Amino acid sequence: MRIVAVCLAGLAAAGVPAWADDAADMRGAAQGFYGVYGTFHPSDGIPGDADRARYRPFLSPALESLLAQAAAAQARFAAANKGAPPLIEGDLFTSLFEGATATTVGACRGDGAKGQCAVDLRHDDPGAQPTAWADTVYLVHTPQGWKIDDIGYGASWDFGNKGTLSGTLVQAIRFP
Repeated sequence: MRIVAVCLAGLAAAGVPAWADDAADMRGAAQGFYGVYGTFHPSDGIPGDADRARYRPFLSPALESLLAQAAAAQARFAAANKGAPPLIEGDLFTSLFEGATATTVGACRGDGAKGQCAVDLRHDDPGAQPTAWADTVYLVHTPQGWKIDDIGYGASWDFGNKGTLSGTLVQAIRFP
């Protein structure tokens, strides 16, 4: 019995995560992010400084940096192209241009350093059939806890966002 206790203590000291706690913490981070997201519906394009500040508690440093770089690229583009549409139109944080009107964070799993959560999303439009889909939220564990590091778009329709949020942001940043 003493050997088991010593082994368990050793594993805890070595940083082996408590998997159930990690899943709950990942889910909490994703729910917090989508809680902020729900206050912006419909979200449109790259969030500005004030809006990004509301998301910041839930974002990894890498994703926060990409969003800031994309906002700077948008400002440069707008200054050089008066009257042109923005680099990114429509909802940036989901697969659907119009965004989600409801989100449900599902199961989360990870390895203690990285994780992911399935997210069921829905867009209700009066007079039309609802649109439902699933995206994936990717998280990283930081000294401040679990943070959203990327979103994998799960669109199965022709004009849905494809790839990842970070890939979309990198395209905007690199736009001439």
